[in-house]
Amino acid sequence: MRVSSEQLNELITTKLHKAGLTEDHARGVADVLVHADARGVHSHGAMRVEYYAERIAKGGLNANPNFTFEKTGPATAVFDGDNGVGHVVAKLAMDEAIQMAKENGVAVVGVKRIGHSGALSYFVQQAANENLVGISLCQSDPMVVPFGGSEPYYGTNPIAFAAPGKNGQHITFDMATTVQAWGKVLHARSKNESIPDTWAVDIEGEPTTDPFKVSALVPIAGPKGYGLMMMVDVLSGILLGLPFGNKVSSMYHDLTEYRNLGQLHIVINPEYFGGLSTFQEGIATTMQDLNNIKPAPGFDHVSYPGQRSAEREKQYAENGIEIVDDIYEYLISDVVHNNAYDHKSPFAK
Repeated sequence: MRVSSEQLNELITTKLHKAGLTEDHARGVADVLVHADARGVHSHGAMRVEYYAERIAKGGLNANPNFTFEKTGPATAVFDGDNGVGHVVAKLAMDEAIQMAKENGVAVVGVKRIGHSGALSYFVQQAANENLVGISLCQSDPMVVPFGGSEPYYGTNPIAFAAPGKNGQHITFDMATTVQAWGKVLHARSKNESIPDTWAVDIEGEPTTDPFKVSALVPIAGPKGYGLMMMVDVLSGILLGLPFGNKVSSMYHDLTEYRNLGQLHIVINPEYFGGLSTFQEGIATTMQDLNNIKPAPGFDHVSYPGQRSAEREKQYAENGIEIVDDIYEYLISDVVHNNAYDHKSPFAK
């Protein structure tokens, strides 16, 4: 099924508003989800709506939060989201970080007590759109075995980065610190497709290609990914005085309870370093250099980070965004949710 970004945004907004969000906050969530779908990152797009709707309807997200923003230094601050929807809180916190970086050269803003915030690329591109460098990282469910371990401790703990080039082009990088994000497993389930045996393990700790038998994910590059997810957990959890490691609440454990998640935005103003024009020229040259590298066997060309997603976004703008038929049918239905997630295993859906 293909739909326009405008239609998809309206469908998501309507569903989340019906679940209990204000229309403004519902629209804010929809903006981030459509951004993900439009770039082909369907694991963080419309397929998440029913989960959010169920959590909102059951009170596990604060539909009327009292946001507070406290500057703790010239370039540091904490944004308390009062357990509102993470997408809206993270966006507003990035707006504050952008303003601070314009004034002071850098900004580090901790975002605390929020729900799941979706694709981090949305927030770092906010900074890049203002000719700033954006970095964002956040904690997530304990569903990854540490290197050498057999029980989950950390989450997929993603990291995102965006830097502005010339003519509105950006280098954008958004990755989980696991071989693959959990949302990709969910996407495979929604399409009844198998997964590579390098993504996850079953209950026995053995590699599996069946997305329905996944019991834990594995870190990218073994001990290196393990170290990165630890770093993310420290900076977005421990640093903000929030639950960390295997104390982070599970996405599906109890949808009536707040999750108290953390995120960290770092914004850098190139003008305070080598100068904006020099920086943009360097990024533009990097893009061109990477595109000009001789491709390896089996590849047509070398893309710079974020290039394929940007190209897909253009294609979807012309032809409509592709979403799974079942998800579309849910979005156009009168059903708020099907009670499908509450008190389930983090690997349930």
